[in-house]
Amino acid sequence: MMRAVLRIPWLDEHDPFPPIEQARRFPNGLLCAGGSLSPKRLLEAYAHGIFPWYEEGEPILWWSPDPRQVLFVDELHISASLRRRLNSGRFQVTRDQAFEAVIHACATIPRRGQSGTWITPAMIHAYTALHHMGYAHSFETWLNGELVGGLYGVKIGRLFFGESMFSRVSDASKVALVHLVRWLRTEGVPLIDCQQETAHTTSLGARPIPRREFLAWVRRLTSEQADNTAPIEAESQH
Repeated sequence: MMRAVLRIPWLDEHDPFPPIEQARRFPNGLLCAGGSLSPKRLLEAYAHGIFPWYEEGEPILWWSPDPRQVLFVDELHISASLRRRLNSGRFQVTRDQAFEAVIHACATIPRRGQSGTWITPAMIHAYTALHHMGYAHSFETWLNGELVGGLYGVKIGRLFFGESMFSRVSDASKVALVHLVRWLRTEGVPLIDCQQETAHTTSLGARPIPRREFLAWVRRLTSEQADNTAPIEAESQH
């Protein structure tokens, strides 16, 4: 018996995304391929609960997994050891002071169990453009003037879409995340999209929710206004 072949929908430059329900047809929430990483396309993707993830040499692949890993900011879990680290005054944390350094570090620092990176030069260029437009933000953790950890993501309305984080010393990325959560609370942002379930985000309080529930959050929160261009500031850790 011949098996039916599922063809991944291909996007030309101005094609709309397929209905999210089509992601059920493919493993891990793969929805479609192609298109571009233009700011318009990326913002449209996030506003529909879709994100790009692919490796160098592949076409752009667009995903909407079910379930979706999220962190409600009021559910952030700070372990006793992380709290001691936060109270030590060892680190300085800044926001939007070294976006390109953070994204390059996320792309180049080796990760356990991974041989490559999805943060291609085209992705770096695309998210740097979103940063200059006031949508993409970074938090940087410094130790003795050296960048030792950080994270970046995209904020649309009242929802933050986390993209990646890195650490060169223990807990540096977690410290950046705590400061991100503190900032999001002041911005009235209740939710961080963590995309896929990992032990790292789970340890910080993130949990999976059904895609339909996540999409309801996306529709509501991305349409509500928040200040994407709040003043850049340095935050001394305390």
